[in-house]
Amino acid sequence: MPLPHVRVHVRRATPDDVPALVRMRALMLSDMGVETGDADAPWRAASAQWFAERLRLPGEFAAFLVDDPELGVVASAVGACDAHAPGPANPSGLHGHISNVATDPRRRRRGYAVACLDALLTWFREETPVTVVDLNATADGAGLYESFGFAPPRHPALQLRTGA
Repeated sequence: MPLPHVRVHVRRATPDDVPALVRMRALMLSDMGVETGDADAPWRAASAQWFAERLRLPGEFAAFLVDDPELGVVASAVGACDAHAPGPANPSGLHGHISNVATDPRRRRRGYAVACLDALLTWFREETPVTVVDLNATADGAGLYESFGFAPPRHPALQLRTGA
C-alpha cells in the first residue's frame, strides 16, 4: 500500500500512452533477463497494437502510470480481465491478471509501483466483477505483492511451452 507520507499522482493510461507502455514493458522484460532487442524489434510493434486495442476496452483493461517532469512515464501497472468458465467461487468467470509492473531505475524506491498497483487493484475491486487476481512475480517483486495480500494459489500453477 502507498506510504502515507508519500504523495504520488497516478493516472489512468490513454491511447497517447501506448509508446510509454511498450517502453515500460521492455524495461520489465529486461529486468527479468529477457533480451528485448532494439527499438525496431518486431515484438514492440505487436505490443503497441495490443495495448492500443486493449485501451479501447475500459471495462476489461486498465493501465496506471506515474509521470515524471524530466523523464515522462516512470512507473506502470497493467491489468486485464480474462474470461474463464464461471464457478461457485467466481460466478462471473472473470479473472484479473496483472502485468507490466515496472519503474524506471532512475526513479525506484519512491512508492511509484506501489501507487500504480494500488490504483489497479482499486479498479479491479470497484469497476469489474473480478474476484480472483493473478500475477507472475519476480523474486525482487514478490514482497510488494505479498504486502497487498497476494499468496501462492491453492493449486499448483504449471506451464507448457508449445513453441519458441
